[in-house]
Amino acid sequence: MAERFSQVGRCQRVVQDQRGFTAAELLAASVVIGIALLALLRTIPISAYGIQEGSQQSTAVFLANERMEQVKNAQWWAAPSPDTLGLSASATVAPVSAGVTTFPDENPMAAPYTGYTRQVRISDCNVAPGCGGLQKPDMRQATVTVSYAPMTGVGGPAAGATKSVVVTLIISQKCFRANAGDPCT
Repeated sequence: MAERFSQVGRCQRVVQDQRGFTAAELLAASVVIGIALLALLRTIPISAYGIQEGSQQSTAVFLANERMEQVKNAQWWAAPSPDTLGLSASATVAPVSAGVTTFPDENPMAAPYTGYTRQVRISDCNVAPGCGGLQKPDMRQATVTVSYAPMTGVGGPAAGATKSVVVTLIISQKCFRANAGDPCT
């Protein structure tokens, strides 16, 4: 029984002891917390850069795919010969059909995409070296390139730097066949 009372007395002494932290302990804890917060603050610009880069790249992919859908819907028939797809005379010239530019360069693009440029190039797969090794007269390769100025880790545009998203597709000439195996008409 006496043993029990001595333990109760010891517990009461511990509960009543309210001395708290010493100044040295508080100073050490403040230094550790301060260092941890500084490390955390240094990651915020890096995180913001990653989010911004992902957003810009997603927008560029969207714009490239949007234009590629328009290219896929262009008319290019064997006969009759409406060609609203066109061909690029070189890698620096927009595609032209019957003297009309079919997909003009957009530099810069219209709002809200003024930070982006977009160009379409269409090459003939029948001209050597072909399209990825494929050399056929009834195929063309469409390439859509969307470029933008990436942001730096501090939020400004990178001086003179550009990034690009490139989407490529091989398009077959459309034709009408009355029966399977008939020539295109």
